[in-house]
Amino acid sequence: MNDRSNALGQKHTIHRNHQHLSWDNSRPSAITIAPGDTVEFKDIDGAGGQLSPTSTADAIRTLDFSIINPIAGPVYVDGASPGDALKVTLLSFDPSGWAWTAIVLGFGLLADEFKQPALNIWSYDKSFAAPAVYGPGARVPLKPFCGTIGVAPAAPGAHSTIPPHNAGGNMDIRDLTIGVDLYLPVQVKGALFSIGDCHAAQGDGEVCGTAIESLMSVTAKFDLVKGANLRFPRFVTHGPVTRHLDSKGYEVTTGIGPDLIEATCNAVRGMIDLLGKQHAMSAENAYMLCSVCADMRISEVVDQPNWVVSCYLPRIVFE
Repeated sequence: MNDRSNALGQKHTIHRNHQHLSWDNSRPSAITIAPGDTVEFKDIDGAGGQLSPTSTADAIRTLDFSIINPIAGPVYVDGASPGDALKVTLLSFDPSGWAWTAIVLGFGLLADEFKQPALNIWSYDKSFAAPAVYGPGARVPLKPFCGTIGVAPAAPGAHSTIPPHNAGGNMDIRDLTIGVDLYLPVQVKGALFSIGDCHAAQGDGEVCGTAIESLMSVTAKFDLVKGANLRFPRFVTHGPVTRHLDSKGYEVTTGIGPDLIEATCNAVRGMIDLLGKQHAMSAENAYMLCSVCADMRISEVVDQPNWVVSCYLPRIVFE
């Protein structure tokens, strides 16, 4: 593979008027860049401007889903062709300092069990150095990333930004943070990169459907790898990925059974029950806490007919 980059590339800016609500390879690009260039994407807001620091749970009832999860772009990368990989490295975040986590009706892993909306408004340190306070006694370490990041798929037409696709999209991989190198399979000429859904922190699985969702600007660097021929995205981290959570250990609950989703549900149910017993936390607040800092892990998928899923909640949140 030939990694085409330019260490002295140009800097560009995409403002909030270049945000859109679908992946569509016929959409005109917002800008054209060269490999090695950087782009700052301004004021990305996953709620589409519908929530504010003074919002209450009533606002969740009236959310307009047609404007949820906008993405900024598209960026046309000069020289990118199908079969190449677009290498994307996030360089920095410019955060707003406030965020939200919600239980949205009909959405999330346990949607059938949570029939009322809930909303937590966060205030956090813009340097991300200090944990964010959650209710009485919980403090969540921060690790910013973008939940939605990808290039336009080859399939024609408009595709929702909510589900991921084989060229990226709403993958919600919390480890795609500053300094990580993400390689996206280019499927159309110019790649047509877009990004959105900024998070201050999230647990692996994002079980209630929302993380610590925050309005932010983000800057990324772009390089091109010719002839990579990737089937799906891949990424490289340059250090440990859980050090900010590991130091105090974990509380872990499990789910076991022949269906991975049901096993996942049971692992989360167990953690919700444990948080209620140990910290007098309501089921709604425990569910949202699991979404922003508990990690879902597939522990075993070989001893059929039953599989094991584990829910790891970092003890540092309460210590």
